[in-house]
Parts: sequence; structure tokens; C-alpha cells
Amino acid sequence: MAQPSGSLSDREAGEAARLGTRFLVYPQPPFVPGYERPETVWISTPPGSIRAGPADDRVYVVDPVQAKTPYDFPYLPPYGGAANPPAVPGPDGHFDHLAVGTREFLSAHAFACVRRVLDICEGYLGRTLPWFFTPTYERLEIVPHLPWDNAQSGFGFLELGEEDGPNDEPFPFALNFDVIAHETGHAVLFGGLGVPRVLARSGDYLAYHEAVADLVSLLSLLTFDSALDRILRRTRGSLLVASELDRIAELSQERQIRTANHALKLADVGDEVHDRSRPFVGALYDALVHIFQAIATERGLSTLDPRRYGEIRRELDAREIERLLNVPRQDYELKHFALKSALSEARDLIGLVLTGSWAYLNADRLTFGAAAEAIVAMAGNSRAAPYRDLFEDNLAWRGFL
Repeated sequence: MAQPSGSLSDREAGEAARLGTRFLVYPQPPFVPGYERPETVWISTPPGSIRAGPADDRVYVVDPVQAKTPYDFPYLPPYGGAANPPAVPGPDGHFDHLAVGTREFLSAHAFACVRRVLDICEGYLGRTLPWFFTPTYERLEIVPHLPWDNAQSGFGFLELGEEDGPNDEPFPFALNFDVIAHETGHAVLFGGLGVPRVLARSGDYLAYHEAVADLVSLLSLLTFDSALDRILRRTRGSLLVASELDRIAELSQERQIRTANHALKLADVGDEVHDRSRPFVGALYDALVHIFQAIATERGLSTLDPRRYGEIRRELDAREIERLLNVPRQDYELKHFALKSALSEARDLIGLVLTGSWAYLNADRLTFGAAAEAIVAMAGNSRAAPYRDLFEDNLAWRGFL
């Protein structure tokens, strides 16, 4: 029998199911120019396996009717009060039908952001990452909206308040992918590296956590097609020029937005964990851009000798860099999709090396020096081996080796 017009064959339906479940996600808050519309993303869980909430075997969302007190020991999940109606999948098992601006969309968006970051990190590692709070809790609880000017992840939970949006109107962190990716990055690292027996406020462990969470957020942004397009077209492939890629919307009590594109060394920063994390982020950001440039040059997409990258990065100011790397728009557009492929490859090499380096580390004895050595070791023992010396040089220049 012929298939009705517009319907899927059994084979096509099976292929669609293998892609996972569809959601709509904003790569950046929708008040950022160029990101006004959400992008369709696929979560690895097959359609029909994600229940109303959304909820699956790893993550669930609960949306309280009335404002709850933010979790703080000994007040921990599960939330047991009255909840708003859950986000419900469509007849096809997908969640991309939900109307933007509804509470249900907010719940689905927060769920999809967490699940997407988890998919990305597990894809680099090649294995499932356990939650660090098991066996106490089997699943992460997401509270998508609280009238609270903060966001936090902790033992079994992620809860999201509000930030100041345009015209000082409250804007939900549940629509800020950077913030959710950063908080999920903390949970991912706890699962991948482990929790130290004594979680000291001093030392490098917490600062390393901040660095990894920032890098997870940055790499995750680069998995969005619209973000790749916008970042590359805005910079015309010259990623040393400031762009949203190097702006990390990290949330802290100071509500700071940090940059990854800087020349800070370990000796230049203090002991505050966010400040101390910055040189490590900068070193890996440099490696990302350097590898991208090397791939682009190898493929005939750039005339810049990648061996000059260190000289350019360390000796020229931003205006000189922009003038040196400026490419006419018409010339850039001919290379756009090839450069997009090069950046995706560089992104995946950084993700592979960063997550793989955790196998070389001990949570109880973690220092930035050990983390840098682990990066170099992982690079040398992976398909990033051609760039091992590049990682080592960047980390040494920043003061880690």
C-alpha cells in the first residue's frame, strides 16, 4: 500500500527514532541578537522514552506552584509540594511542539539543555557518566523556575532562578543555555573525576571545577549549528577576534561574565576560585583556536602559518590581530562551510582531550599542574597526538608546567 502524503515509512520512522527526541533550545538567551529563535536539537533518548515532566531514567523536572526555598543541606530533594502541570510529549513522543513562553516550554528547555550537555560529554568519553549523588538519588531533579536571583547545582538537584534581562525585566535562567551547561558541567566532572574525601575551599580542586564547567559550556555552545554559523561569520573565521564564543556567562555572587580569550597566566590571578580558573580556560581556548587554525591552513582555507600563532597571540593587541586576520566578506563566504567543519573537528579534539584527561587524575590530589600534565598525556595518547606539543606549549606559557 502506498504511504499517505507526508507520512514516514517504517524505515524512515526507525531512522528518525535513532536520532532521539526533538526539543527546541536557545543556544544563547533570545534577547541576544541572532538567537531570537530556538534551534531544534535531538536528545539521545528515543521518542516515547521521555515521559511527561519531562522525565526519563536520569533526569526529571518538577515545577513548584509556589516559590520554594532554594535547596540547602539538610533541605534536599525530592520536592514534595504542589506542582504545575508537566510538559507533555506530543503524539510522536517529541517535545518540539510546546509553545515558547509557556511554563511547559521552560521545563522542557531546562531538561533538554541538561540532557544535551550530558550527551556531549558522554559522547567524548564513550561511556555513561554516573551521577555523583548515587545511590542516594537515581535521578537529577530540575526545578526550572524560582523567584530567586541565582542558579545552583548540588546533591541531586539543579534549580534555576532569574537574571536581569532587557529593560531590567526578570529573565529565567532556564532559558540561558550557558548557565545550565556550566552547572551541568560541575555535575559531569563530579561523576567523571569523583568527589574528594575532603572538599577543601583552598587549593586547586574547586578552581579546576570552575574551569572545566566553563569549558563544557563553551564546547557545548559549539555544537549548535546556528552558533557555529554566527560565530564564524561574525569573525570571518578569525577566532582571536572577540565574539560570543569567548564570553562565558558564568554565574557567581558577582554575576560576572568572564572571557576565555585573554593572556592571563597563573601568576597573574589570585586564590578566588573563579579568578584562579581563568588561565586554564585561556590555555584550552588557545589550543582550540590554534588547532582550528592549523586544520584550516592544512586544508588551504587560510594563509596564516600556524607556527606564528603563538607570536600573534602573545605579542599583538586586539586591534593589530583584527587587522592582520581580516578577511573580505566575499572571500570568507566561499570558505564558510569548510571552516565550519574545521572548527567542529577542533572542538571535538578539545572535548576528547579534556574529558579523557580525567582518567589520569586523582580527586584527592588534584592540582593545576597535575591537570596540565593529564591534558598533555591524553593528547599524546589519542587522535589529538599531532597537537600534543601545542597543548604542552600553551599550558607551559600559562605557568602550569
